[in-house]
Amino acid sequence: MATRFLISLLLISGYALTSATTAENTEFGRPLNRKLAGWNKKKQLTHFKFYWHEVVGGNNATAAIIIPSLPQYNSTSHFGSTRVIDAPLTLGPELSSKHVGRAEGFYAVTSRTDLELLMILSFNFFEGKYNGSGITVLGRNLALNKTRELPVVGGSGVFRFAKGYAELKTYFVEPISGSSIVEYNLYVLHY
Repeated sequence: MATRFLISLLLISGYALTSATTAENTEFGRPLNRKLAGWNKKKQLTHFKFYWHEVVGGNNATAAIIIPSLPQYNSTSHFGSTRVIDAPLTLGPELSSKHVGRAEGFYAVTSRTDLELLMILSFNFFEGKYNGSGITVLGRNLALNKTRELPVVGGSGVFRFAKGYAELKTYFVEPISGSSIVEYNLYVLHY
């Protein structure tokens, strides 16, 4: 992995030095040889299933309001409310089950009438061959629907150039606090 990165870095910096010395060259991007850059692997589709645990309030909160809702929407949709999150990801719905990563990011309530969220999340894994790698999702979450879908927009580590989708299903919601457990099924296409 480090060798491929070094080769990619040398190819890119060699191109930058060559471009900088040629005054007439106005090209700012060019195709690279995939094999020399280490991207000669075939794409694979990987399925992940885990549970996201959001705890709102208390000593062990995994979500915190950073922008409160606008006063006129406080009792209806909480429009404008924005939370930052750092939530555990587990294999089973119980918080005591095996932890495989963390979800870090934020979401904002973007509808004045319904519970609709714009979510930007990075699923950072620390288990097995995915240790140190992450998957990023960004999209609209219609939180009250039984099943929702968010696009996978990228990743890091073994998930570079990742794309795909995440399917969400609410497993449990505590109605007073808003704490929840959400089942995530990710289908990720990557090299």
